[in-house]
Amino acid sequence: MIIGEHRPSKLVIDREAIRHNIREEVQRLPKDCELFMVVKANGYGHGAVQVAAAAKEAGAKGFCVAILDEALELRAAGFDEPILVLGVVEPEYAPLMAREKVSTTVAAEDWLAEADHYLKLSQPKEPLRVHLGLDTGMGRIGFQTPAALQHAVAFLAEHDTVFTFEGMFTHFSTADEASADYFHKQVERWDAFMAAVPDKPRYVHVTNSATSLWHADHNINIVRYGAAGYGLNPSGNTLKPPFELQPAMSLVSELAHCKQLAAGESVSYGATYTTTKAEWVGTVSLGYADGYERRLQGFHVLVDGQPCEIIGRICMDQFMIRLPHQYPRGTKVTLVGRNGGAEITLQEMAEYCGTINYEIACGFTARVPRRYTH
Repeated sequence: MIIGEHRPSKLVIDREAIRHNIREEVQRLPKDCELFMVVKANGYGHGAVQVAAAAKEAGAKGFCVAILDEALELRAAGFDEPILVLGVVEPEYAPLMAREKVSTTVAAEDWLAEADHYLKLSQPKEPLRVHLGLDTGMGRIGFQTPAALQHAVAFLAEHDTVFTFEGMFTHFSTADEASADYFHKQVERWDAFMAAVPDKPRYVHVTNSATSLWHADHNINIVRYGAAGYGLNPSGNTLKPPFELQPAMSLVSELAHCKQLAAGESVSYGATYTTTKAEWVGTVSLGYADGYERRLQGFHVLVDGQPCEIIGRICMDQFMIRLPHQYPRGTKVTLVGRNGGAEITLQEMAEYCGTINYEIACGFTARVPRRYTH
């Protein structure tokens, strides 16, 4: 996709905020527990390579991604730290992962059998590093019973020339909620899995951001640090983090046009907004093609520290706002972040759209350039 370098709309990413969020968490971890920064989905929209560099500076010892291509991007950028792919990769790419020293998630024994075939055909210099995913109640991927896990562990032991049994993990689905009932149910299932494997691999991990923030006693030797690393509260406003999370993302633009409309004039597609008196209306060069949700009609942006309502439907590339008075073209508009003592957060946008803060962050498309500070 073309990046919009020649318009004023941009995402501003504060690398020091990312470093702060990671340093604060690293200080809370046991000495034998490592932080792996989750940089999937282009670093939650912040830019994977830039985030990985800031995370490494702050003490991250490895990285987690969702798909193989995200791991290869980090390798191409020069990162030689451990990288774990959290999703299921097709077995035919097992030799590539082995060559690139990328660890992969395995969720079923038949995957191992297929990968074994491809690995023996290509004979990479190093074995494939494997983390066995365990489904304790997320219902997404992973082995479902201790017996199935034992079969997989036995398979790895019998094929130790092509596989390295590097890790086991699960994912808690309600660690960010006030009630811990389901969380404890998953813990019980996890304990049953662990009892089935007396000889543990190097990495055993259960903690994402939410688990580490609010259930730190369950940290083992990796924390998969995602949303909190970007300054996003995984629980929204339900739970308070044990330290201040600093948001790393701002979204800014400028007024591309300003005009006065008479009473009775309508704005944007469908004429869903009509002026009741003479109003100053500004146009901002950003739209839903940039990931600025169409659902945000009626929300607001900040101009000169003042909230200005989004009027009419958000277009693909532009939207309109009601201004208190005339402003010159080029006046700064803040869509996320601080402006004149006021602030708009991703959480506020998410609540307005009926979703979560990191869906909003991940939704900004590649057309919006990322600019990095600090």
